[in-house]
Order: sequence, then structure tokens, then C-alpha cells
Amino acid sequence: MEFLVEIIARLIAEIVLQLVFELLVELGLRSVRETFENPPNPWLASFGYVILGAIAGGISVLAFPSLFFNTPTTRVVNLVVAPIAAGFAMAALGAWRRRKDQPVIRIDRFSYGYLFALSMAAVRYAVGD
Repeated sequence: MEFLVEIIARLIAEIVLQLVFELLVELGLRSVRETFENPPNPWLASFGYVILGAIAGGISVLAFPSLFFNTPTTRVVNLVVAPIAAGFAMAALGAWRRRKDQPVIRIDRFSYGYLFALSMAAVRYAVGD
């Protein structure tokens, strides 16, 4: 039972870490949003979120070099589950913003939030200890 609680706590920590970086990126993107008149191509935007997620993953490994999961199996499970959870959280944030009549940007959708979190998790998986 203690092992299960530890695994859940580590998964939550990983999801929270990804969400914090996504929210920081969202804040940064919102701050420069007004400078762009035309929305970018969705493929180009997807590539941009993958790059931003990879950068965030590198920074997070510098800040937290020890991964939250140590065994290969739990690391792979985290690589699958955490980005999905982060994508749903960003979609929920986007829905909340729409209900409040606030502007919604691309990362407020599941697919872009998922891409960002997946690339961040992949870098952490590949580089972290």
C-alpha cells in the first residue's frame, strides 16, 4: 500500500511540474500575443510547442536532476500518463477561460498542451537521472 501511495505522489509531482512550466509558457505567450496579427499555421504552432516543451524539460532537469520515478517501468508509465493528464488540465483551463469570455490561445487546448507536456516528459526521461 505504501508503494502505491509513493507512486501516486510521484506521478502527481511530475504532472504538477509539467503544468507549472505550461502555465509559465502560457503566460509568456499571452504577453506577446498582441504582437502577432495572423495566427500561425497549426503545424508550425505544434512544432513550436514541441520545441518549447523540450526546452522546459531541459530546464526542469537542471532544476530537478533526479527523476521522480526510478524504475524503467514507472518512468515509461509516467511518460504516457503525465502528458495526457497535463493536456486534459490545459483543456479544462481553456474551457474555463471560454466561460469567462477570456481570450484562449493554442496551449489552452488538449492537443497543444499534450504536445508540450510530452516533449517535456521525453526530455526528462532521456536526460534525467
